[in-house]
Amino acid sequence: MEYYALPIANLIDELSKLPGVGKKTAQRLAFYILEMENVEAEKLAHSIVSAKSKIKYCSVCCNLTDEDPCHLCRNTKRDSSTICVVQGPKDVVAMEKTREYNGMYHVLHGAISPMDDIGPDDIRIKELLKRLQNEEVEEVILATNPTVEGEATAMYISKLLKPMGIKTTRIAHGIPVGGDLEYYDEVTLSKALEGRREL
Repeated sequence: MEYYALPIANLIDELSKLPGVGKKTAQRLAFYILEMENVEAEKLAHSIVSAKSKIKYCSVCCNLTDEDPCHLCRNTKRDSSTICVVQGPKDVVAMEKTREYNGMYHVLHGAISPMDDIGPDDIRIKELLKRLQNEEVEEVILATNPTVEGEATAMYISKLLKPMGIKTTRIAHGIPVGGDLEYYDEVTLSKALEGRREL
C-alpha cells in the first residue's frame, strides 16, 4: 500500500476486513468516502460508533437490540407458546418479512461446527434451555440454515428437547441445502414454515 498516503492505506486496509469486500472494492469505498462531504462522512462514522456502543443482546431471545427486552419480546400480541430458533439476527428479519409467523424467537448466534471449533457451549443453547424451563412453550421450530452445520445444530437441539416433551419441528426443505435463510424471498420462507415437520 505504499502507493497511498498512510491514512488512505489504513482506511483501505480496514474496509477490506469487511466480509465480501476485497482490496479493489475497499479502494473504491475508501475513495468514495474521501469524496463525501465532511458532514456525510461524520454521519457514517457516528452511525458505526453508535451501533457498536448501543446495540446489545436481548436478555430474553438473544437478538440484537437497543432496548432490553427487544420490541418482539415486549409485544404481548405475539404467540409466546411458540419459539422459532434461528442462527443469527438477520434470520429473524427474514422470518418477519414472511408475515406468516407470529411467535417468539431465539437467536443462537452461530451453529455447531467442529471444523471451526464451535461447540454447543459456544452458541446460545443454554439460554434456550433456560427459557424453556421458565416459560410455557408448546412448540419449538428449528429454523437453522439448511447446511451441514445448521442440520447438526437442529438435531442436537431436538435431542435435548425430546425428554422435555415439547413439540419440536424443523422448517421444511423447500430451501436448497447449502444456503442461508437471509437470502430467500418471503414466499419461499412462508412455504418452508407451512411444510415444517416434527423431528
